[in-house]
Amino acid sequence: MSKIKTNHVFTSESVSEGHPDKVCDRISDAILDACLMQDPQSRVACESLTTTNLIVISGEITTDAKVNWQQVALDAVRDIGYDQEGIGFSADDAKVMISIHQQSADISMGVSRADQGAGDQGMMFGYASDETPELMPATIIYAHKIVEEFARMRKNDPEVAKMLRPDAKSQVSIRYINGKPAAVESIVVSHQHSPEMPISYLENLVKKVVKKVIPAELLNDEITYFVNPTGRFEIGGPHGDTGLTGRKIIVDTYGGVGSHGGGAFSGKDPSKVDRSAAYFCRYIAKNLVAAKLAKKCEIQVAYAIGVAQPLSINVDTYGTGILASDADLEKVVRKVFDLRPAKIVEELGLKYPGSGWCYADTAAYGHFGRNIFPWEKCDRTEELINAAAEFKKN
Repeated sequence: MSKIKTNHVFTSESVSEGHPDKVCDRISDAILDACLMQDPQSRVACESLTTTNLIVISGEITTDAKVNWQQVALDAVRDIGYDQEGIGFSADDAKVMISIHQQSADISMGVSRADQGAGDQGMMFGYASDETPELMPATIIYAHKIVEEFARMRKNDPEVAKMLRPDAKSQVSIRYINGKPAAVESIVVSHQHSPEMPISYLENLVKKVVKKVIPAELLNDEITYFVNPTGRFEIGGPHGDTGLTGRKIIVDTYGGVGSHGGGAFSGKDPSKVDRSAAYFCRYIAKNLVAAKLAKKCEIQVAYAIGVAQPLSINVDTYGTGILASDADLEKVVRKVFDLRPAKIVEELGLKYPGSGWCYADTAAYGHFGRNIFPWEKCDRTEELINAAAEFKKN
């Protein structure tokens, strides 16, 4: 059983929507949305690559949807903010190469039958903690909020837009005492900028953003700030570094807290348990913590390709669970939740983006911790509380 450390510093990072890997995640998920919104039965495994004024889209897509792949990609790039000609990567300058074919018939056999099997083997994890209102680790939530706030300002404030470009990173280090966040120790922000921006402009902006998005009780005068530590960050985005879909799985999930499965999320339709089961594990963990059955909780499941029932379910509450053992809580989870892939997709409505959320929304600032997504609902707490009470009674 995992134990809670009494005094330590933990760090998580986030990257903005303009980071080259996140540009690719956004393109791949925008294509997934375009397919599912026309044909909910679409099978999509879309990978993207970006570099200097080039976008490459490849993968396996079986769909009845009529999608202009190139236009979807360029619209995504423009929405991120790469809309300025002559900077090495923009929606107006980039060429798009397409290499897409249909899903393998061997894979299709396992996911297209009545009792839908998993689209791949592997293990998936979900995590929740009561240390923030979002029931997420504090370090990753506040790292996300920093780059998200910079993006909001860049898109809404003409002065900021003149100075800053879309590529950015943040990093937050927090001291934990008795398992709870106690104080921010250091913050790193690296933000792409125009040639005319003085570093003092960004330094002042960083402190304003931090004060806005991080609770005052975690802030103090001893925080160490690192702002564009190399001194300059003018060349960025896919012009500065080649991007690929699925390279930021720690940013996408829990910032290094807990365990992580091997599969990335973006560009995959929900028949891929890499994505859908990871979302459902977060859903379970969040509901368990919201129900106060544990202060922290990690859920692991494992699947075999083509097999509907998970091979294993593991619950770890880091010693914070209210039942006699985590094995007992696992029995509660099995009673309340159906982890067959088809049931996961049905319960969370994963074939139907567009009703208040879409997969492209997940491509930056984390797949977890934002209530716009259906896997962030806390609507099973009463069932869990009743099941746990019944288990105690027996």
